Amino acid sequence: MRYSPEHKQETHDRIVKKASVRLREKGAHGIGVADLMKEAGLTHGGFYAHFDSREALVIEAFGYAMDRSMEHWRKITDEVSPEKRLALIAEAYLSALHRDNPGQGCSIPALGAEIARESPKARKAFAGKLDEMIELLADYIPNMPRKAARKQAIATLATMAGTMLLARVAGSSELSDEVLKAGRDTALEGTKREPKAAAAKKAKN
Repeated sequence: MRYSPEHKQETHDRIVKKASVRLREKGAHGIGVADLMKEAGLTHGGFYAHFDSREALVIEAFGYAMDRSMEHWRKITDEVSPEKRLALIAEAYLSALHRDNPGQGCSIPALGAEIARESPKARKAFAGKLDEMIELLADYIPNMPRKAARKQAIATLATMAGTMLLARVAGSSELSDEVLKAGRDTALEGTKREPKAAAAKKAKN
């Protein structure tokens, strides 16, 4: 039976979507191709009709997951003032809900350490999406030169992802909650400091 190109694309997208959830839950090597295809309601034999390799699926799946994270950030900040956007993202990211649902969350704490050991192709794809995330966060830091905003965006994202990783290691516990709170308290510290040039100008006046 022949399927239309539209049907094939819909099937492809369904595999990627299911895989993105399972990979974040189980890790890049915690689930096999057969199980991923079963999750999508398909047979193992049909895998290579959609992907050249398992690596190709992993790259698409974590790219999809990172796109969804950025889409979520845009959605929750759509109606708030620019100076409140980064704080809102940090609050949502460093939450018990995100901690307890890795399959629906950010790929960095879920897969980052594993991707760092993958092929140059996989790392390059991941780095590209990481750069997009940094640029998006930098957009949400007003009243700061772009270079400084990007530096702060990197620091904030690193703090959020590292905090989430530690919180998940600690499980749903008082320690985990303490870790999340510490992360929320420190993730935005750099944005609260007055840029040196502005502070110097104010002092001179």
